[in-house]
Amino acid sequence: MTEVSSLTGRLLVATPALSDPNFDRAVVLLLDHDEEGSLGVVLNRPTPVGVGDILQPWAALAGEPGVVFQGGPVSLDSALGVGVVPGEPHDQGAEPAAGDGPLAPPRTRPGRADPIGWRRVHGAIGLVDLEAPPELLAAELGSLRIFAGYSGWGPGQLEQELVEGAWYVVESEPGDVSSPDPRQLWRAVLRRQRNELAMVATYPDDPSLN
Repeated sequence: MTEVSSLTGRLLVATPALSDPNFDRAVVLLLDHDEEGSLGVVLNRPTPVGVGDILQPWAALAGEPGVVFQGGPVSLDSALGVGVVPGEPHDQGAEPAAGDGPLAPPRTRPGRADPIGWRRVHGAIGLVDLEAPPELLAAELGSLRIFAGYSGWGPGQLEQELVEGAWYVVESEPGDVSSPDPRQLWRAVLRRQRNELAMVATYPDDPSLN
């Protein structure tokens, strides 16, 4: 099987040509990407449901807007926490055991530098164990988002969508996870690009008005 270059930690930004309503103007943070498939969360789909309505212990740590976000069309009845812990990665010793998967609860290891209940995905971005006591992370978390559901692709599916021009792939920034104005994130991410993608940010929501 051809080796897949991992895009974990990068953003998928929906192109204007993407017709799937689940991903119209979506900005997806990829939490896992390899030859077995891809998994991510949509960063710009806030719902009316407050974090305190479903996960009261974590409500105080969730940034504004303090609502649950729809991470994608898969497993909408499950909750996923993505948190930013400022600071550079440290040597964490042995890698997690094979088969843990991206959604497995973070595991503690003797001498690990990262806080208990948080597992680094890319840079300062990591997955939060929502089963852990929030006070373990209260002093460490720079921001927290709670997602209902996630976005998933089978082997080769995302690669095919990239060939078809459905997504732009760009670098993520820690602030993308905690954007206080998530509905403007699609334009904001494109606008900061140093190439022709910055012009795409001006694309009208309704092309017929152009």
